[in-house]
Amino acid sequence: MPALVLLGAQWGDEGKGKATDLLGGSVDYVVRYQGGNNAGHTVVVGDQKYALHLLPSGILSPGCTPVIGNGVVVDPSVLLSELSGLNERGVDTSKLLLSGNAHIITPYNVTVDKVTERFLGKRKIGTTGRGIGPTYADKINRVGIRVQDLYDESILTQKVEAALDAKNQILTKLYNRRAIAVDQVVEELLAYADKLAPYVADTVLVLNQALEEDKVVLFEGGQGTLLDIDHGTYPFVTSSNPTAGGACTGAGVGPTKISRVIGILKAYTTRVGAGPFPTELFDEDGEALRRIGGERGVTTGRDRRCGWFDAVIARYATRVNGLTDFFLTKLDVLTGWEQIPVCVAYEIDGKRVEELPYSQTDFHHAKPVYEMLPGWNEDISKAKTFGDLPKNAQAYVKALEEMSGAPISAIGVGPGRDETIEINSFI
Repeated sequence: MPALVLLGAQWGDEGKGKATDLLGGSVDYVVRYQGGNNAGHTVVVGDQKYALHLLPSGILSPGCTPVIGNGVVVDPSVLLSELSGLNERGVDTSKLLLSGNAHIITPYNVTVDKVTERFLGKRKIGTTGRGIGPTYADKINRVGIRVQDLYDESILTQKVEAALDAKNQILTKLYNRRAIAVDQVVEELLAYADKLAPYVADTVLVLNQALEEDKVVLFEGGQGTLLDIDHGTYPFVTSSNPTAGGACTGAGVGPTKISRVIGILKAYTTRVGAGPFPTELFDEDGEALRRIGGERGVTTGRDRRCGWFDAVIARYATRVNGLTDFFLTKLDVLTGWEQIPVCVAYEIDGKRVEELPYSQTDFHHAKPVYEMLPGWNEDISKAKTFGDLPKNAQAYVKALEEMSGAPISAIGVGPGRDETIEINSFI
């Protein structure tokens, strides 16, 4: 049962799309198991760049079946628009499978998301305003709308009424907004039914049968470990579980079927949105990382906050995900620095701390303790083997591997599909 989980080991934006695409030719199914169109992947194929927001990266690999699992929240308009855009570029999207149990992002959840963030002011979380959080809240409150509800107008109407009973009270009395009409929402959602129907499937059954037949299934997480609702830097997190455990609940497979868990690490660190970030840089180095790395959110369009590599976070990701391997991306971005700082520990209230602090307060006050590693000036984008890298680049990779607690099995030396050094096969 070759089932692999591939996830972000930092705050997201680590280059998961490149890693998934690299494996795409060797796997039979690629599954998104959580999140929504608040996550984005950039995949470069030849001279073509693809920005994916909701679709699994495997959609670009012929012969691979892309799956949107039950743990994902789906904005139908975004999904259909993304499919249309790929079709126009000659990409076959007909194999896509969409779980009938996935929850739908309704227009009123987008409205609630945006007005809530504005209302919070300085206390805002930094959401994308795409209705992700309110949709997950509806799911937990058992007033959510699922894909399968589009095919029973009576049930759909009842569920929309139940959801709007409370939301209209909040919108009108707290936020001074107009009430949303039930009929209008139902009509809008029903208009998606026929367009989505060719993709809707019992994906739990499909995936488990595939594993029983020894098919290779890759579970692709959005965002990253430090954005996990349970294990991230709460409350500055996403509303789902990007960590490895989320693959089981978000796709409907048992944990005993997972054979490998691959964490994607950027050779430095970035995050988007508010929240603590111990190694964040506010100087020329931070701006250089942003510029050279092209650090702008695929989905949000926001500049990413940039900082040096944080080994404390990497060790934490190894622990909570049970990582078996790392894929280190964007090593090429670090070319040109004489010395490269790496955060090996934190200083909190005058004490050295080796592991991620349990207390939110402590993490907010954590100051990085750096170890300086020698840099390199050689162009590494053409390197095909680990031995092709400059000695200092090799030493940097080995140091990160030792600090992070899991072997680095692949290294990204450029954005292209072929600009990857594979040290150990993932399959």
